[in-house]
Amino acid sequence: VVCPRVLAPSERPEGCRMFASAGEELPRPCCNGYNELAPADTSRALLQDRPEKHRREEAAEGGALPALEDAYLSILEGLGENPARQGLLQTPRRAAKAMQFLTKGYQEAIEDILNDAIFDEDHNEMVIVKDIDMFSLCEHHLVPFFGKVEIFILLTFSPPRIVEIFSRRLQVQERLTRQIALAITEALKPAGVAVIVEASHMCMVMRGVQKMNSRTVTSTMLGVLREDPKTREEFLTLIKN
Repeated sequence: VVCPRVLAPSERPEGCRMFASAGEELPRPCCNGYNELAPADTSRALLQDRPEKHRREEAAEGGALPALEDAYLSILEGLGENPARQGLLQTPRRAAKAMQFLTKGYQEAIEDILNDAIFDEDHNEMVIVKDIDMFSLCEHHLVPFFGKVEIFILLTFSPPRIVEIFSRRLQVQERLTRQIALAITEALKPAGVAVIVEASHMCMVMRGVQKMNSRTVTSTMLGVLREDPKTREEFLTLIKN
């Protein structure tokens, strides 16, 4: 197994084992701080030798975890890393479980979270729920975008869980905004609903244009908020203030 980079003799970790690539006369040293770089087969054997506790977790989760774990192992290998070294031994599993949590919205439904908690109330005025925290993953680069959601509706209810269902999926902000609005409309049949999402995208902050303070704002308006200019203006005034 060839080390990802060549070290000068003075840089070589004590006890570092030497490996030569095909066709090379001089060996190339391991630079990961351990005695050797384990082959990929060894790394995958470590995954197969999972504790019984992990096997029970996988059975309870429907068997998706091992496939994700193996995929993250391949990513580490593709980066030139050694998944068998101490600091990375549990990384594929941790990353797989984190991805399952970040995309748990695929396993949730609006009907489940509402749980018949909709009640008739003689209230036909504006209700705005502001500063709902939102975290999601960009489906183009699988990096986070996060921000705030503001929802306006012409009846009383608590919408943050609806935001959670759709944000915990691979998303683009425009679709997320509309999905939230459509879900509220379908579940509650309000006279009107508006959703505004303001978010920072890590695909623009960490890579690409690399603008730290850039934020993206999207909105969707349905019902009277789309059709009645006076109602829409009242909403926008309340949001601004």
